[in-house]
Amino acid sequence: MDDTLSITLHFGSWTLPMTIKRDEEYVYRQAEKLIKERFNFYTSSYPGQSTEMYLVMTILDIAVQSKRQETNYDAQPVLDALRPLLSEVEAALINEKVKK
Repeated sequence: MDDTLSITLHFGSWTLPMTIKRDEEYVYRQAEKLIKERFNFYTSSYPGQSTEMYLVMTILDIAVQSKRQETNYDAQPVLDALRPLLSEVEAALINEKVKK
């Protein structure tokens, strides 16, 4: 079974044909939706700008959101969950070393 899919994303009068992994279609469709929502927000909030300026505003908005999420990612719950497993591995290694 082919794991790629041909899709076409639509942004205003522009179309963007793409070949993507089949299991990533949802992500691309959601990205298309987000771009359209943010672009429409800026066109309605700041009338009279060029298309390029609206695109820059949209890109900056999405990039800032992405960086915020990246810096707000809290790895502590994952580390807390792994700590007991690490202890078990260390204990097993010590026991193995003692046996030799």
